[in-house]
Amino acid sequence: MNTKKVGIIGVGNVGSTLAYTLAHKGICSNIVLKDIRENIVQAMALDISQSANAAKSHTVVTAATSGIELKGCDVIVITAGLPRTPGMSRDDLLVTNAKIMESVLEDVKVYAPKAKLVIVSNPLDAMVYTALKVTNFPREQVIGMAGILDSARMSHFILEKVGYGAGQIESSVMGGHGDDMVPLPNYSTVAGVAIPELLSKSDIEDIVTKTKNGGLQIVKLLETGSAYYAPAHATSLMVEAILHNQRKIYPCAVMLDGEYDYENIVGGVPVMLGSNGVEKIIELNLNEEQKALFANSVSSVQELVDTLNTKYFQK
Repeated sequence: MNTKKVGIIGVGNVGSTLAYTLAHKGICSNIVLKDIRENIVQAMALDISQSANAAKSHTVVTAATSGIELKGCDVIVITAGLPRTPGMSRDDLLVTNAKIMESVLEDVKVYAPKAKLVIVSNPLDAMVYTALKVTNFPREQVIGMAGILDSARMSHFILEKVGYGAGQIESSVMGGHGDDMVPLPNYSTVAGVAIPELLSKSDIEDIVTKTKNGGLQIVKLLETGSAYYAPAHATSLMVEAILHNQRKIYPCAVMLDGEYDYENIVGGVPVMLGSNGVEKIIELNLNEEQKALFANSVSSVQELVDTLNTKYFQK
């Protein structure tokens, strides 16, 4: 019998879509939603629970009124955070969301210290670093969702370019979740055939550029808000892999401890996900260009971490 329990902190578009996806897949027996907007979280819990009943799913969805209701969660997903608003500097947003992250983790530390944490809040890599620092949890327990989403976007643009292979495209993206991500065409395939064997260099460069701007494209089209269907589904894959010990390999943001020759910095790399969270970090053989791009991505994350350590953690 499936007795797994998932907590979702932050029930905006991504959090609510994730809850809907998990409930309809029947991945867990219980989903607990928590948000500072109590009327919204109650409405979402009712709506999603009723939709699960319509789908004949066994998953029960409830709204938490206090942190104690997170007790017993196997996985907790954190999407809480604010978007950048006009006049707000990048540093202001970074510190604001670090405060939110630390606040929501207080309940987690008390009531669910063994839960695996999946961080979705932005800026993603810096929020994973924040979560690790304020909880002091083992690095295997705190994982950032970004690479799966970025890889899915790359697969979309590959499909647009080649015009075939839907459902047979595997893409790989490393690095931070942002402009400095590192798409890896030589580790990306259509039905097992590497992308460089199917497309020209200029086509591949176009795919890489579109992948890096994939999220921004949606933001511009929406005008108010950002993507949520793809991020929510990507997160559901991580949750499922952990809850059911699938030991699948996905690109995720984790604290590096010597891997790829980096230490004490969060980076997006392929990892094996199972019941212990990060079961293993996979080290790919990168070429010199890819190593340089990954170094640049790590450097960008380091700048955010340095800002956090200066402006927030030394408060």
